[in-house]
Amino acid sequence: MEIASVEKLKGLQITSLDDEEEEEEQKAQEIAVDEDDDDDDVDEEDEEEPVILGFVEKPDHSWSLLRQQFPSKAGGVPAWLDPDNLPSGRSCVCDLCGQPLQFLLQVYVPLVEKESTFHRTVFVFMCLSMNCLLRDQHEQWKRHPEKPSRSVKVFRCQLPRANAFYSSEPPKGNKSDKPLTPEAPLCNWCGTWKGDKFCSNCKSARYCSQKHQAMHWGAGHKPQCQQLSLSSQLPDSNTCIGGTAAIKVASKSLWPEYEIKNEHESEYETEMSEDDAQANNSLVSKSGMDDSMKSLLDSFEGDSDRKSWASFQERIAKAPEQVLRYCRSTKAKPLWPMSSGRPSKADLPKCCYCGGPLCFEFQILPQLLYYFGVKNDMDSLDWATIVVYTCEASCEGVGYKEEFAWIQLSSASPNLP
Repeated sequence: MEIASVEKLKGLQITSLDDEEEEEEQKAQEIAVDEDDDDDDVDEEDEEEPVILGFVEKPDHSWSLLRQQFPSKAGGVPAWLDPDNLPSGRSCVCDLCGQPLQFLLQVYVPLVEKESTFHRTVFVFMCLSMNCLLRDQHEQWKRHPEKPSRSVKVFRCQLPRANAFYSSEPPKGNKSDKPLTPEAPLCNWCGTWKGDKFCSNCKSARYCSQKHQAMHWGAGHKPQCQQLSLSSQLPDSNTCIGGTAAIKVASKSLWPEYEIKNEHESEYETEMSEDDAQANNSLVSKSGMDDSMKSLLDSFEGDSDRKSWASFQERIAKAPEQVLRYCRSTKAKPLWPMSSGRPSKADLPKCCYCGGPLCFEFQILPQLLYYFGVKNDMDSLDWATIVVYTCEASCEGVGYKEEFAWIQLSSASPNLP
């Protein structure tokens, strides 16, 4: 499957409603509904919006996931859309343990209704600690705190067609594509965050934090440091001149890198025969995926959670390898694995930049952990779904705007004391 062009990706997006009367009616409903959205779920059950499914594949070429190709990708390091004005400070770390966050995935989702969103990418990062994810789930129920404490963070970046970083012409989809400007130097350890700190000895290695500097030192930088300090002409290990090469990083704990490919869910509405399923060139067997998903069913408490999970599993089983469900619309709703742990409209904050409402954009499924090779141990990272909400207006601004994620964990997850 060839890399999708910018225009093709734009054609896959679900745009917001333009009708003013419907917007006013939606706002009135948001004011009226506070604690419980169950009635809305029933009323709109028959009016589902079309969904785009995301599947992971190993990239055919190393250059296909570079930022000038505007990729959707999971694992590895981010392909920053704005290569200069990166998130910094507290935005880069888990608010609960202080560790730098790891890149989970990014989705290239331009919006055609505005010039300022000609290029638009949403990035998701998270802490590797399951304990922090459990605490995050607890923290998200605190309505609109001044300083939210999160272990999963979402950033939105958008650019007009005419910008300082990329040509106004669409990429050719080959290695001849190059950005107009180099990107900011990145951390030699994680290759994710801006490397604004130097090794005090060699003055060559860059880091986003003292923690990553210490990890790099213990993992092999110490014997290299003296050699680097004597050879000032050696380039940084993660130099990416003009964005034309893959970033080299020292960390071995990054998740494996995949390209995310899009398919319409409607293409999977018809049941596949057993022969068709066996002939499908899939990375993981349908039965194996079903077994891993159904293993959670016995741990759910209450009939409502069991019914919700059965409905969720039935929908997912049509395309069991999906890792992402995308549907940006004011009327769209996530596919919840459980009836408990869903946010009401009052639980969702307003956009912290423009004060406008947030809308559902996409959700991340736990199947992604299978492709990342995460073990199914007691303390291993796990979730039922991660739901991403973004500013409905996709408001303007330079750099990266922090958005909102809602975490739903299975009831099998241990509770915090």
